[in-house]
Amino acid sequence: MSRLLHRDTVPPVPAAELTARSADGSRIHVELHGPEDAPAVVLAHGWTCNTRFWDAQIRDLAADHRVIAYDQRGHGLTPEPGPGGYSTNALADDLEAVLAATLAPGRRAVLAGHSMGGMTVMAAAARPGLREHAAAVLLCSTGSTRLAAEARVLPLRAGALRTRITTAVLGAKAPLGPVNPVSRKILKYATMGAGSAPDRVDACARIVHACPRRARVEWGHVLAELDLAAGVRELRVPTAVIAGTDDRLTPPVHARAIAAALPVGLGLTELAGMGHMTPVEAPEAVTAKIRELVTRYVATGTAAERKAATAEKEDVA
Repeated sequence: MSRLLHRDTVPPVPAAELTARSADGSRIHVELHGPEDAPAVVLAHGWTCNTRFWDAQIRDLAADHRVIAYDQRGHGLTPEPGPGGYSTNALADDLEAVLAATLAPGRRAVLAGHSMGGMTVMAAAARPGLREHAAAVLLCSTGSTRLAAEARVLPLRAGALRTRITTAVLGAKAPLGPVNPVSRKILKYATMGAGSAPDRVDACARIVHACPRRARVEWGHVLAELDLAAGVRELRVPTAVIAGTDDRLTPPVHARAIAAALPVGLGLTELAGMGHMTPVEAPEAVTAKIRELVTRYVATGTAAERKAATAEKEDVA
């Protein structure tokens, strides 16, 4: 047991790392895990998180997938952004840059986004880079609009007062402080299900508290004004949705609305008792859904098969 616990607390070691350059010159830190010619998966984390948020998925998938994970601008090892600043347009630029830097022309992958990572995919839905490289999408615990109005973190009746206070909390400049029993309890209440294991609560707390304050505040302002409903309608690739039934940050009403509006929807999976941090709270369920999408929508991805497919297209042309 001790060896297993140790394994689950040591971050996966990337096969390679690189820096992608976004449209405004911002540097995006990217990790590459697993065999280079294996079926590809791209992981986009959420607000106040970093690539460590996907550790459980990386450990499992990297055995037989090329797993690409990156730090959103201002998070993790990705520094503060260039002139493009903080916006949904910048999120889309960054994702396109990561796809271009890690996937050969025409190579397709499953894209999985959690929370703001899902919003990133929606923001990029009409971009040429996403349409070239996305074979299928998994949206985890995310929303497209009315985040402040629908959030249930504050124990108040829905209405203008709760929305105003939630908006203020999203952009609050106060430091989060150290990880301790009180901060873990607060984070668990706000973002995780009541039955979440202590080690998973602690892992999430350490990730969230490590987020630089400026990135947390600036992205909080963006999320408070979010409107990506048009992006949902533009997401014209097979897309599955996962949500926790006890999610207070992006309650299931968001997932249901997204699932109903998707042009090529694959349905909604609601995870009973789970909160907002589904890839950490229910790693097996999230990883299984990614594997299912890879099996259904991504070619085997070997170099020989890609070369043959390219040659066949050239012969037809």
